[in-house]
Amino acid sequence: MTPEPLFPTGTDEPLAGPPPGCPAHGMGPGGLRRLYGPEAEDLGDVYEKLRAEYGSVAPALLHEDVPIWVVLGHSENLHMVSSPSQYCRDTRLWTALQDGTIKPDHPLMPLVAWQPICCHAEGDEHLRLRGAVTGAMSTIDHRGIRRHINRATQHLVNKFCEKGRADLVGQFAEHLPMAVMCQILGMPEEYSDRIVHAARDMLKGTETSIASNAYIMEVLMRLTARRRAEPEDDFTSHLINHPARLNDEEVGQHLRVVLMAAYEATANLLANVLRLVLTDPGFRAQLNGGQMTVPQAVEQSLWDEPPFSAQLAYIAKQDTELGGQRIRKGDGLLLGIAPGNVDPRVRPDLSANMMGNRSHLAFSGGPHECPGQDIGRAIADVGVDALLSRLPDVQLDCEEEELRWRTSLLNRHLVELPVYFEPRPQQDVKAKPSHSPVPPQRTDWEVGTKRPEPAAAAAEPQPAAPAQQAAQAPQEPVRPTGAWRRFLRWWRGY
Repeated sequence: MTPEPLFPTGTDEPLAGPPPGCPAHGMGPGGLRRLYGPEAEDLGDVYEKLRAEYGSVAPALLHEDVPIWVVLGHSENLHMVSSPSQYCRDTRLWTALQDGTIKPDHPLMPLVAWQPICCHAEGDEHLRLRGAVTGAMSTIDHRGIRRHINRATQHLVNKFCEKGRADLVGQFAEHLPMAVMCQILGMPEEYSDRIVHAARDMLKGTETSIASNAYIMEVLMRLTARRRAEPEDDFTSHLINHPARLNDEEVGQHLRVVLMAAYEATANLLANVLRLVLTDPGFRAQLNGGQMTVPQAVEQSLWDEPPFSAQLAYIAKQDTELGGQRIRKGDGLLLGIAPGNVDPRVRPDLSANMMGNRSHLAFSGGPHECPGQDIGRAIADVGVDALLSRLPDVQLDCEEEELRWRTSLLNRHLVELPVYFEPRPQQDVKAKPSHSPVPPQRTDWEVGTKRPEPAAAAAEPQPAAPAQQAAQAPQEPVRPTGAWRRFLRWWRGY
């Protein structure tokens, strides 16, 4: 027998809320769990409770108690994103938007409001708009971009390498993707602290998000007008000149989609991979010993801590069934990336190494699968490898438990990642990369340990001045170049 619907949609009567003083935490009308508020700070725990209660598809509540189906199962998520005849991204079909349940000032409105972009389009219009985006992406010179990623990494490391301390979120992970994306779009002169701040701010839902969004769009519309008049060999020019013939508004909006999705996802991915390297001794040992490559480390991170933990919203185009639940036409569904990645039917042992397995949900799937995932992977692969080559002794400068996270419905990212290392001189960013000498290993070395206390540190030999280090460098043992590094240097064009 088909299960009865659990949402107050269609002709069903609204469900009553819990009585005053009810001890059920995080519960809303009908006893449904909320995906927001203080009770939902650990969404991973909420998802597992939902899985235990309902199975692979569960009813829950968004902000202001808007009903939503949370898809928790790996195969159920793949079925949903790969079945455009049953589920779509056209939020105009969402019953909660049609009947006013989601009000114009709803905090999630910027994420669910329909826009004339490929993310929300279906059918022929989706093919036209997405075809223009993927066509422009096919013109990207991947070897050239990898060289730019390496140079941008060296430039960022130069800003803090002489200090011996850094925050790899604020000084590296949040900057490298923007520097690369500005180059790809054809506006390297726009890369600055201001655009980095605006990109992070506009996704936080703060009071300044609207102004940050307006600034980003102003930059992109100026670029569109400039490239319409004077095309060059960059992503924006190829998007404008694609046979789909996008107008200026469509070009600007799709530039924003590409820029923001690539930036946020890659900034989170970089921070997560570096956190794994710094906090898991076995993980780092595998990298150093050659049992794992940086690309494999990136895929492991995409399984364990995907850059986006969920995605809003898919809409049921007809009455259907998913994961044993009756889904009504017009119901909204949440693509559960993080819970799908830890589905016990797919990963019975979460500690198992996935070793490059790409069947995770980090980049979604189906017609709306992320078209720029290879660029994101390249930024993470090259950026992490280049940083670790420059700072092979980098260590976490706090206890892992002290790391702070910022959590929202759609993602969970590190606030900062403090590290320390032996100070090093700057490098010429235009020169061919050279591997720094491997420093003597500390006898008490352990990934994740704090810097020695001042008294202990004073007893250790003090690092030489940058000029002296440079003079002594040739006498130091140089790390041998293995087959993987020779391949990387060939791939990057050195």
